[in-house]
Amino acid sequence: MYYHNHHHVLPCLHCHPHSYIRLVQHLIERCLLLHMNRQQCVKALAKYASIRPCVTVTVWRELQKENRDFFQAYFHALSPFRPFMGRYIQRKPRSERKKQF
Repeated sequence: MYYHNHHHVLPCLHCHPHSYIRLVQHLIERCLLLHMNRQQCVKALAKYASIRPCVTVTVWRELQKENRDFFQAYFHALSPFRPFMGRYIQRKPRSERKKQF
């Protein structure tokens, strides 16, 4: 029925697929709140919740289909390109920026 993982009780994909998928959806939503992209989310769920990457990707894709507008805005917000005076500029990683004193 349920298996134990890191002192948490998680539903089993085979015994309770609906509950398991809802759990994965909830965990993906938590990743979105942390501004993670899909790759980061897949890695985090695999490492910390033992969710197989193919399951995370499948649930992510279904969420994306059901919430196109949200994901379009979300990906735009995560983009390293930011609008500036009608053009897009790429932000440099923090380590490459010049320090101004």
